[in-house]
Parts: sequence; structure tokens; C-alpha cells
Amino acid sequence: MATYIPRSGVEALMPEDYMREIIQEVPEMSAVMGLAYRAPNMTRAQKRIPVLSVLPTAYFTNPGPTKPTPDYLGWKSTTKVMWENKYLDAEELNVIVAIPEAVLDDADYDIWAEVKPLLLEAYGLAFDQAVLYGINAPYVWPTNIVAAATAAGNFITAGALGDLYDDIMGENGLIAKVEEDGYLVNGHLCAMTVRAKLRGLRDNAGNPIFKALNKEGVQGKTIYTLDGEPCIFPRNGSIVPARSQIIAGDWQKLIYAIRKDITWKILDQAVIQDPTTGEIVYNLAQQNMVGLRSCMRIAWQVPNPINRVNEDEDTRYPFAVYGQGGS
Repeated sequence: MATYIPRSGVEALMPEDYMREIIQEVPEMSAVMGLAYRAPNMTRAQKRIPVLSVLPTAYFTNPGPTKPTPDYLGWKSTTKVMWENKYLDAEELNVIVAIPEAVLDDADYDIWAEVKPLLLEAYGLAFDQAVLYGINAPYVWPTNIVAAATAAGNFITAGALGDLYDDIMGENGLIAKVEEDGYLVNGHLCAMTVRAKLRGLRDNAGNPIFKALNKEGVQGKTIYTLDGEPCIFPRNGSIVPARSQIIAGDWQKLIYAIRKDITWKILDQAVIQDPTTGEIVYNLAQQNMVGLRSCMRIAWQVPNPINRVNEDEDTRYPFAVYGQGGS
């Protein structure tokens, strides 16, 4: 009887092939930082921003309707200009990643090199959600964008003005709300679900409003814009669709500044406690562990100075929000 060595008999001698590359999405950083104006780095924990609060008024010497006499010299009126202070308050963002030393020794990858980009993405997510929604925001930071826009009357409920096109582009729509406050929209921060909504928009002839670019007969990608300004679709999880579908505004009027850029430090003698209960979670020295501590300090503000279009600070804001009612 003929015999042979089957594959199952030598599988122990056949190591599996594997990819050296770890399959994961490329981490995305802060969407807000990509749109906002970055002020020079701060040298102290707080920076004062003088903001124009009262505009001057000019007067005619002879306003009429009565005709002045030839020898009437007229009265010159007085006016005033005033400023108020707003502040950039730098607050800490930080995190510690703990790992046993034995795991680091045995790993076939540079674990810290893999972790750092993910921590940068986590910083971006934390900053974005604090600015947009006030999630875990420090007490001294300004009112978040969605809440401030809503308080100024700049929230458009889906379907309130008709269809999606009217809600965004129409009179009293999303973009108009910003313009009525004396600002011009230069970008739209959108939930990912808005892409499908925009693709579904059609004209009276049934043709899609948003078409793929066609250059010399070659079809390119669809460029999503509203009133000529770009739509940004963050993939870092910063947008909460239940609270906002689109945030439109003059993003250069949102200022952020860094007091301390991201720093990294390896800890090996520290004790890590639960921030809520105070209980010791890890004793790095006793448990042969190390921790990667990361920290940064950052601030943001919307100065919202007075302008001639809308002089009422209570109703003036450079952002407007489109979403579901009660967001």
C-alpha cells in the first residue's frame, strides 16, 4: 500500500504567513482645528482678547428738515467706541496608557508607535466635542457652539421651512441665519448621514444637484459644497447626529490657542488611581508596568464682536445649526 506524508502531518513545521502591517483606519485629528483660526501660542494660562462692543455713530451738522440760517454754525455731536474683554483659558487634556513591561518586551511591534497616533485622535475628538457640544468641557470654557447658536435663534429644525434645500439655502434658512448676523459662511461641518441627503437632492427635472466632476470625459469624484463653501464630514466621531446634522458658520471667527503642545513621558514608578473613587488601579513599580503619560493645554473662544448688520449680542452669532428638533 502506497503511503505519503499528508499536509496535516507537517503543519507544525509550516509557520503561517502574516502581514507585518497592522490593519486599521488612519487616525483623524480635530475637525474644528482644521477649520478654526489658530492664534499664536499662549505664554500664560489666560490670554485677554479686547472685543469691540459699541460702534461709533456719525452725525450731519445740519440734518434738516429745517433750512439753517446763513450764520448758523451748527452743533457737532459726540459719540463713543467701547471694547470689552473676552478670554482664552487654557485647560489640560491628558491621559495615561498603562501596559505590563513583559508585554512590551514580547511584542513584535513598537506598541508606543502604534498608540501615539490613536491618542492624538482621542485628543482631537475630546476637543471637538467639548467645543461643539460641551461634552466634558471645562467650566471656564465658553458656551459650546450648538448651545450658543441655539440661544441666538440660529437653530433650524429639519423640515421647518420645507425640504432640505429650503432648510439650508432658502430665505431664513441655515446659511441666511449666519448672514443675518453679519457673517459669511465659509464652511459646513456635517454628520456623515448628510452625504446621502445631499446626493438625494434633485432639481425639477429629476437630475441630481450634486454631480460628479467631469473633465475631458473622465468622471471624477463628487465635491460636496453648499453655496460654494466646502462640506466637511469628520470621521473621528466628533459629530453627534442627534444634536447637529450641519454646523455652518464663519469658522475663522472661532479662535483656538495652545498653551502647551502635546508632551509624552514614560512613567515606571507611579501609582495610578481611579479618578472617581480614588482607589489604586495600578502600582506600576509593584506590578512591573509602565505608563505612557500624555498632556496638552489648549483654549478656544468666539469673540463675536459687534457689527453693523446685527448690533445685538444676544441674537448675533457666527454659527447656525441644522438638526432634529430638541437637539
